[in-house]
Amino acid sequence: EESLLDAVTGLSGSGPAYIFLIVDALADAGVKVGLSRDDALLLASQTVLGAAKMLIETGEHPGKLKDMVTSPGGTAIAGLHTLEQGGVRTTLINAVEVATQRSRALGEMMKNNLKGT
Repeated sequence: EESLLDAVTGLSGSGPAYIFLIVDALADAGVKVGLSRDDALLLASQTVLGAAKMLIETGEHPGKLKDMVTSPGGTAIAGLHTLEQGGVRTTLINAVEVATQRSRALGEMMKNNLKGT
């Protein structure tokens, strides 16, 4: 549906940039805790690939999969707590929203430019 094109652009069109930033940050974190840059980047990339594959293949809600891989008192919940405290969820939602708005604005600018020619 044409009315959703800006939303698709904000989420999926701009999404690879968001994921590349996340992979880059995960790799930096790996280096910070002692991994080589190459190993950290490979591990971060494989982690994102594996998680995406699991999501697609199972058809499960991501929240359910998150709960499945998170042990009580374990490492994942400790990391998730820090991510939530840092506002990662809100920041990602805001990024998609602002990219959608920007797509809409660029579309309007293009329409106005075409009308002027």
